[in-house]
Amino acid sequence: MSVLPFLKSALGIPRGSLFEYGLGGSLLRLDFEFIPNSITRTRSVSVKTGGLPGTRGGYDFLTPSEAQRAAQGVTAEPESFNITILLDATDRMDAGDPITSVLGIQPELDVIRSMLEPKSMQPSGAKMLAALGVGNEKSFPQYQTLSVLLFNWGVHILPVFMTQAQIEAQEFLPTLIPYRAEVTLSLQVIESNNPFYIAENLRQTHSVMMGAMNKVITSFVPGR
Repeated sequence: MSVLPFLKSALGIPRGSLFEYGLGGSLLRLDFEFIPNSITRTRSVSVKTGGLPGTRGGYDFLTPSEAQRAAQGVTAEPESFNITILLDATDRMDAGDPITSVLGIQPELDVIRSMLEPKSMQPSGAKMLAALGVGNEKSFPQYQTLSVLLFNWGVHILPVFMTQAQIEAQEFLPTLIPYRAEVTLSLQVIESNNPFYIAENLRQTHSVMMGAMNKVITSFVPGR
């Protein structure tokens, strides 16, 4: 499943993308060249087996048919990962980009900050009617929520919440506006019944099956 074309920069470097998933014409979007030194992906489980005798670390079981009993009270936490990206406007400034020469990477930094702020994700028409007091609260609820984001990275299109952004500005224009910064983003995958996570599960299952088939095939090749 793909909602974006494969993105490359002018230098042919693969790009990552992080953007809001919702209605309206003013959705936030951040594109960046993505060649990280490392990506930290975290998957953990919570084990709660109670205080009954013999349940330290899991419930009793004897046979394979009873093995699932050991997992009672054990729940999987959603996957999270940290990525570090470099935002650098040097090339655009050298090319004479008039906006970048004045604003540096400030627009990109403001997009990141906005992604961490609650907002209404209603269509613009509904927002205007609600602001004018037209209709009732049931028709146009005015509650605000954090953005659902899609993180496009290689073969992955993951629905995520941004849980933290750490920005280290490194180079500044004479006006003290940054034009180079290292940004570490903490993202949590939304592992619910949504089309993007379903597609990711299918991709993962297919990858596991292909790996298993390759092992079977190579086991019959002489000398392997």
